[in-house]
Amino acid sequence: MMRYLVTGARGQLGTELSKMLERKGGDFVGFDSKEMDITDYDAVEAKINEVQPDVIFHCAAYTAVDPAEDEGKEANWKVNVDGTRNVAKAAKKAGVILVYISTDYVFDGKKESEYQVDDQPNPQTEYGRAKLAGEEAIREIMDKYYIIRTSWVFGQYGKNFVFTMLRLAETHDTLTVVNDQVGRPTWTYTLAEFMIYAVEHQVDYGTYQLSNDGSCTWYEFAKEILKDNDVKVLPVTSSEFPQKASRPAHSVMSLEKVKKTGFIIMNWKEAISAFKKA
Repeated sequence: MMRYLVTGARGQLGTELSKMLERKGGDFVGFDSKEMDITDYDAVEAKINEVQPDVIFHCAAYTAVDPAEDEGKEANWKVNVDGTRNVAKAAKKAGVILVYISTDYVFDGKKESEYQVDDQPNPQTEYGRAKLAGEEAIREIMDKYYIIRTSWVFGQYGKNFVFTMLRLAETHDTLTVVNDQVGRPTWTYTLAEFMIYAVEHQVDYGTYQLSNDGSCTWYEFAKEILKDNDVKVLPVTSSEFPQKASRPAHSVMSLEKVKKTGFIIMNWKEAISAFKKA
């Protein structure tokens, strides 16, 4: 049986992954940022030597996209780049497989068709630039790695768009949601499943893109989430919701490489339905 180490184990994805490994009877140890500071190389190396994992699921990340543009810029780089480099260096030294979660923000969102795995990245935000630098560090250091880009993540164990919509629907008759950004929602359960699947099925090392199948705008996403709620959802443009960090207008990433591994990807509408029943 393989032994796993999970970084960011108390976050939205890390919690989902940890609970899935528990249900599977997996041999794993999870650490949050207080238990394993990834920005400290010696601390990372010590934890890896202590746990002696076969695989590291690197879920720890700085994900505050807007603060990353200014007050969180240093923390964003320190965690997403320096921290990832530390994990990669220690993993390489220990001969461990590394699974790293990246993002659609590595692309500029200007392409009208699906982004392929090998398309040229062109991040437009500090967060996107840091996550891309994390990818590059792993490719530079590691041989045995999976980089998995994802987008529009929602799950049972953290703040996300689905919970925000459901909460707002309790106190509002009408909600406005942007209708000019297109992407693919991702249920943490689906993402965690593929992370484990990739390792267990020994799929080829490299970069993958994983979200739930199908695509939508944030407005369409919200409409589906709230289809059973007594609330009106109205479409608006991004210009009516100015934010520090620019959001990709079209960040639909191709899922073909994952599908070729034999992994079955649930449609995003089915994922929302399953999530609500969980």
